[in-house]
Amino acid sequence: MENVLRPLIVIGGSVLLTLALGWATDRLLRKADERHGETPLWGLLRRGRVPYQLVLCAALLRGSYDAAKLLEEHRVGIGRTLTLVLIGSTAWLIIRIAAAIVETSYSRYARAQSDPARVRRVRTQVELIMRVVAAVVGVVAAASMLLTFPAMRAAGASLLASAGILGIVAGVAAQSTLSNLFAGLQIAFGDMVRIGDTVVVDGEWGTVDEITLTFLTVRTWDERRITMPVSYFTSKPFENWSRGTPQMTGIVYWHLDHTAPVEAMRERLRDILRECPAWDGRDYGVAVTDATPNTLQVRALVTAKDASDIWTVRVTVREEMIRWLCAEHPYALPRVNTADAKLPPSRRPADGEPVDGEPHAGAPRTDGSGTDPRDHPSHDGASRAGGLRHTPEPPRTGHA
Repeated sequence: MENVLRPLIVIGGSVLLTLALGWATDRLLRKADERHGETPLWGLLRRGRVPYQLVLCAALLRGSYDAAKLLEEHRVGIGRTLTLVLIGSTAWLIIRIAAAIVETSYSRYARAQSDPARVRRVRTQVELIMRVVAAVVGVVAAASMLLTFPAMRAAGASLLASAGILGIVAGVAAQSTLSNLFAGLQIAFGDMVRIGDTVVVDGEWGTVDEITLTFLTVRTWDERRITMPVSYFTSKPFENWSRGTPQMTGIVYWHLDHTAPVEAMRERLRDILRECPAWDGRDYGVAVTDATPNTLQVRALVTAKDASDIWTVRVTVREEMIRWLCAEHPYALPRVNTADAKLPPSRRPADGEPVDGEPHAGAPRTDGSGTDPRDHPSHDGASRAGGLRHTPEPPRTGHA
């Protein structure tokens, strides 16, 4: 009977004590969070209640197991299992506590800082720091778990002896991985690119969505995700539209007829921008930038506070200006010119001079025989109209 009650008392007591301590700790954190609403620390610490309870339960069971002398034939295996659970839950709890502290510091900095570029830079650094902390804690926890096995401790000396050769082999095999790792640290602390920056890479325009120690994800305007190694951003040029100030200047081109009312287009552009909420009011302008034999190239400059708004302003200006030209100035649209060419003033004929091979106004016209066709007896208005002379029939005076 004692062999049955003792395990139940030990296990049940450890579980009940764990639940009681976990409930009391969570209650205290909840009250602290309600009392100190200006900081999210206490609310973030509540996320660690599961690993906290695991640590308590594993520690209580590990301590009481040796004292109660339960299942002596499985003592080593059970004790090692509880030790592994204790190490893993402790590492999990450390990561949750570190994440709560780091996120609290970031939120305070974000509220106090008015520059969005600095906030994005700190956010990028915070996320990469948390990944490094999680990796270090995970490696230490895994090493501690391995050291609980006697075979691993015995092999430690041989592993240390061959560490130099293994390091050279690992360095050669993981050359690209290590380059991406150092490139990720360079991006995090070199302020090259940050989460939320608008970038153009390989002709694709998008926003940096995620940065890790090895890869970077760009979210395009059509909701696609482009994943590339972080070493790309340290070895190749790319456009960062959020670097410095997010304000941008956009360009809109039209190809119009030479008669396009450029001055009226300037006034119309001003009216369009006044009705466009995305325009920041800094600057605008219309200018003729090029001329071809058939069209004029008219350029409009507009401004906005960021890349998203500049796209909205450009498409709005392009659409509204074309609609206005079609309704008010259709002659300004490009067309194929089929009119006769105009001679320059120096080559225009004087009064009475022939034009384009026509004879002089007072000179007789001939058909090649030396006489004027108009003097021929058969020439009259009817012949000119129909091409043939009409001869009237003689009157009929007799019987048919």
